[in-house]
Amino acid sequence: MSADKLVRAFCTALTLSSPMLATAQVAQDTAAAAYPARNARILVGFAAGGGTDVMARLFAQRFAESFGQTFVVDNRPGAGGNIATELAAKASPDGHTLIMAVSSHAINVTLYARPPYDAVRDFAPVSLVALAPNMLVAHPSLPIGSIKDLIALAKEKPGELVYSSPGSGTAQHLAMEYFRSMAGIKLLHVPYNGGAPAIAAALAGQVQLHTNSLPTNLPHIKAGRLRALGVTSAQRSQIAPDIPTVAEAAALPRYEASVWYGLLAPAGTPIGIIRKLNAEVQKQIQHPDVHRRMLSLGFEPFRNTPEAYLELIKSDVVKWGKVVRDSGAKVD
Repeated sequence: MSADKLVRAFCTALTLSSPMLATAQVAQDTAAAAYPARNARILVGFAAGGGTDVMARLFAQRFAESFGQTFVVDNRPGAGGNIATELAAKASPDGHTLIMAVSSHAINVTLYARPPYDAVRDFAPVSLVALAPNMLVAHPSLPIGSIKDLIALAKEKPGELVYSSPGSGTAQHLAMEYFRSMAGIKLLHVPYNGGAPAIAAALAGQVQLHTNSLPTNLPHIKAGRLRALGVTSAQRSQIAPDIPTVAEAAALPRYEASVWYGLLAPAGTPIGIIRKLNAEVQKQIQHPDVHRRMLSLGFEPFRNTPEAYLELIKSDVVKWGKVVRDSGAKVD
């Protein structure tokens, strides 16, 4: 076919497709303008009272006030969040079912042999809403004053220093395995059935090291029962700015292991609805009352675009997939 014919064919196809594109755009705009058309729900893959549930309830209340429709928090705990995530993946893509996801969304892809969803393909990211750094702490009996001291001691005594976690494959376990791998040291992992017994073991000196959420550790640090070594976030925490990051304290500039929370919709949800929800998240996070409330609960407010959130999920699937495989983590 000649160049002229190719140009004419392209122009003809473009002319024929223009009405269809315009119709699709009108449908998208109409769906966004009418959203939400009824009560909506925010799925949570964990029991009431935990961090994911707290974030979901905060935004459900604010969304209801802004949109004039009820947003119900629907807790479906089990299988590390996979039960709720599967429900979200299979829900109607109209924005009336969302899920408050946590960073385990990207971890579970590798941790579980056959997760019933694709963490990237089956979802339309809306926005991150918060980051929650963990904190690496030591029992005061351990003769160290910094993470560099810890690394040096661990190299002197490979495999002798013990750390506790809430369970194999949890964010805290993998944060420590990521640190251990980057620092080139050997530590002994003792998984417990939940965060409470894991930190109790650290407080009792049954283990020398522990990683847990920053707000959980702070009272014990102030009382002298634990020693802060570093937070796992990329930057120092707004909640405890005097405590260095693991990255700076250990001279490991690429280390970062924050827990993130964010809203996802089912794949295929109209982009207009995604943009509308994203704009609402932006507005709420900038509200002084919401900002203060999140910080008081130990969450660092964070917002981004749907595109940036998608890239984070993709990179975390790769990052944590390697950590899971290298650590041999298995579901308890």
